[in-house]
Amino acid sequence: MSIKITGTGSYIPKKIEKNEDFHQHEFLNADGSSINYPNEVIVQKFKEITGIAERRYADDNLTSSDLGFLAAQKAIDDADIDQEEIDYIICAHNFGDVRANTVQSDILPCLASRIKHRLKIKNPKCVAYDILFGCPGWVEGVIQAQAFIKAGMAKKCLVIGTETLSRVVDKHDRDSMIYSDGAGASIVEATNEEGGILAHESASFTYDEAYYLFFGNSNNKALCPDTRYIKMHGRKIYEFALTNVAQAMKDCLDKSGVDIVDVKKVLIHQANEKMDEAIIKRFYRLFKSQAPEDIMPMSIHKLGNSSVATVPTLFDLIRNNKLDNHKINKGDVIIFASVGAGMHINAVVYKH
Repeated sequence: MSIKITGTGSYIPKKIEKNEDFHQHEFLNADGSSINYPNEVIVQKFKEITGIAERRYADDNLTSSDLGFLAAQKAIDDADIDQEEIDYIICAHNFGDVRANTVQSDILPCLASRIKHRLKIKNPKCVAYDILFGCPGWVEGVIQAQAFIKAGMAKKCLVIGTETLSRVVDKHDRDSMIYSDGAGASIVEATNEEGGILAHESASFTYDEAYYLFFGNSNNKALCPDTRYIKMHGRKIYEFALTNVAQAMKDCLDKSGVDIVDVKKVLIHQANEKMDEAIIKRFYRLFKSQAPEDIMPMSIHKLGNSSVATVPTLFDLIRNNKLDNHKINKGDVIIFASVGAGMHINAVVYKH
């Protein structure tokens, strides 16, 4: 028996927010002081560092659970399974359902229950729960699904990553340009086919790193004194990810028994183009080799950072031949890896 991803689906919002749309924003420093550069320069520097030219925002009438439902339905159809046979629905997110133009997070009931309700699954033994694991949430959900199947507690699991980060950003913070909305989903199930999940690695660094990502006040102290938004210590995250994600990927690959030359693709959380490129270089340097060309597909340029949705969406796009110059063939070995709030990191070595 192997444990494989037999179906994928994603929902990419239609609304495109381009970098030029930020030219009229009032960006401020963390202490509320003015930035001594025009917005055009701020936006151009942002593009050079992150690689992001545009991002997607959900329509006002949709919430995170709506996006998750739409991606989940596609994954179920793609796997061609009876949804009543799903044993677990695991939904990764960060902020629950945040309705447009509000600041309140809604996680009662949990998003997994809402999605199960929308799917009209009648089976009460299909257990639905949420996972809060920062950006690595979908990868961790896959790891948990594997554990349930290995333990004999499940045969089929639906794992979803969904988020509407555009609704929890401080518009006066330059980092707000990074975040986007979207959802990705997958069916993980036991199969007699060869391959599947070969190894995994997961860790939580909290001693010094727990608050590298946090909820904090707006940079505009006068206008938004009490409302809090997603904030990050970008330089600390960059340095943390560079060392620890590369090492987690190496440890995972070592466990799998797969040679580095046999890895066809590495799908890293789409947080920052320069950071991901640096992680890939560090990872291959640990094996005393150079990263092959086109080893790391990227979607961040057009989709931005949708947190838990980036990795499953990227995988779905490649599986369906919707990402230029990237393909995954049957039998190819790929690595999923992510880093995010917590600070959590994880990796999975997977044979397609």
